[in-house]
Amino acid sequence: MGAVSVDQILITPLKRIQVDGGDVLHGMKCSDPGYADFGEAYFSMVEVGGIKAWKRHLCMTLNLIVPIGTVFFAFMDDEELIREELVGDERYVRLTVPPGIWFGFKGVGNKESVVLNIANMPHDPGEVERRLPADFDYIWK
Repeated sequence: MGAVSVDQILITPLKRIQVDGGDVLHGMKCSDPGYADFGEAYFSMVEVGGIKAWKRHLCMTLNLIVPIGTVFFAFMDDEELIREELVGDERYVRLTVPPGIWFGFKGVGNKESVVLNIANMPHDPGEVERRLPADFDYIWK
């Protein structure tokens, strides 16, 4: 897998277009920075105060978007450098996360949030490592 760093996480601003009847939220095009391929897209729901942590994909590149709500992401590399990002209603961006980065997220704000992952490969339980929240010395904000 080679050395990876949280500095390799790419942040791409996304367009939110206001139209009558409801906004249009861009997600990803194959010509966008961070696009690696398409394997699958899936949604994760996270309740206010809910924490989903920790995971590290060995092969999968993640493209994380929060179209509804607000989510606080925490990332950690092998050097245990921490990078934190707040994404959602007030900051509509896409986070492109290379393989090898530990990550987790917490629902914040006042409503349930939705996280979309546009992944470069289909889910494979053999390429992901999981740890419990208590396995890392990290205090969630």
